[in-house]
Amino acid sequence: MMAKVKKPQKLKARLPRGFVDRTADDIRAVDDMIAKIKAVYEHHGFDPIETPAFEYTDCLGKFLPDTDRPNAGVFSLQDDDEQWMSLRYDLTAPLARHVAENINEVQMPFRTYRAGYVYRNEKPGPGRFRQFMQFDADTVGAPGVQADAEMCMMMADTMEALGIARGDYVIRVNNRKLLDGVMEEIGFGGEDHAEDRLTVLRAVDKLDKFGPEGVKLLLGAGRKDESGDFTKGAGLSDENAQKVLAFTEGKLDLDHDGQRELDTMQAIFDACGYGKDRIKIDPSVVRGLEYYTGPVYEAELLFDVTNEKGEVVQFGSVGGGGRYDGLVKRYVGREVPATGFSMGVSRLMTALKNLGKLGNETVVAPVLVTVMDGDVDSLGHYQKMVQELRTAGVRAELYQGNWKKFGNQLKYADKRGCPLAIIQGSDEKEAGIVQIKDLIEGKRLSAEIEDNAAWRESRPAQVEVPLTEMVATVIKMLADQATDRAAN
Repeated sequence: MMAKVKKPQKLKARLPRGFVDRTADDIRAVDDMIAKIKAVYEHHGFDPIETPAFEYTDCLGKFLPDTDRPNAGVFSLQDDDEQWMSLRYDLTAPLARHVAENINEVQMPFRTYRAGYVYRNEKPGPGRFRQFMQFDADTVGAPGVQADAEMCMMMADTMEALGIARGDYVIRVNNRKLLDGVMEEIGFGGEDHAEDRLTVLRAVDKLDKFGPEGVKLLLGAGRKDESGDFTKGAGLSDENAQKVLAFTEGKLDLDHDGQRELDTMQAIFDACGYGKDRIKIDPSVVRGLEYYTGPVYEAELLFDVTNEKGEVVQFGSVGGGGRYDGLVKRYVGREVPATGFSMGVSRLMTALKNLGKLGNETVVAPVLVTVMDGDVDSLGHYQKMVQELRTAGVRAELYQGNWKKFGNQLKYADKRGCPLAIIQGSDEKEAGIVQIKDLIEGKRLSAEIEDNAAWRESRPAQVEVPLTEMVATVIKMLADQATDRAAN
């Protein structure tokens, strides 16, 4: 008896956790949003550059762990020459590498912007993805805090260019030099405590999410979340944890260079007319990354949204940044001052949808040229009709499915949302005419027609015109549809 041949198992289509497919509507919405942000950056005198998705792991920053497989927080692989490469964690570290590699060619100050995907090897959750888009602007080679002040003002301008009204956003500003003073106070100064400082900063960065009590747990032994996962804390005593929280509440006075820099920035904001309703100094802003060395800033949206648990909460941060004078120094051995910020594009898109500022632009589906005859000459003729429409600026396509079932062509047009269908059989071709079916109006009229006789008699929303007038008629019918949409 022959052994039964085991059927090969069908491959299961599945999306990796923490990643998402993007639809046409999302892509168009992001493109529209990026165009508005780009216009602000260009207006402020910034130029684009692009860096690749992969960098050598050691170039991504000292804040990454030094292990045999350095994939905590980043996605890594080993190249064929045994060097570790990682998908970029942000767009700032790659910029520092680019500037250092081209230090003799780059015109300082170097004012640049970049948009692109970044990757985090972290636990995914609702609204938290492992791949997301950022849009950064940076000034490299400018040591004065006026460059940081300009960044904050540009963030405010960007919010308003996206249609976010004053009162719905604020740019919050602090200085990491002040935070470093607090770290000295609690015994976390010096290189030996770099990882400890990072744990404290990440804890404070969760203030808007967990509140003072939750942050106090993260500053101490640790915190367990609703799922039962435990996050190990910074191990501070109650007294030192209280000092950190007192600083974030503005209750810890430090006579410090950092405070003087904030005073200078405030004077610039005042001189330029950026009131506290747009930009304000706030000691609770920390930014979680180790490489910040001076002013840090964050764009926060203040309107309420309902989260996945049904709770009404403030939308929160959509971007931020700060001064990072040490990143380029790692390569070139001398101070190269830099400051910049990053906008979270996906998060901004969600915010704009909540405000009704996105997705209002309707992209009209293509006009469909149907196929009545499938011989080579006819297909060439139909394609020429499509080309004439496209040349006139009309979005159009030729039906590419099984042309022999004409009903399927109209079903396709209906599901596709096509505004018009062009029909020309052999009789129409011989007479030099085409039928143009208004599918939008036809759908409306068909709801009012009660029997087949009335349908045949009215042939709703279908016109017959000479082929020479096809393009002009299509343009007029599309314009009429656009007027109707605007009215409704």
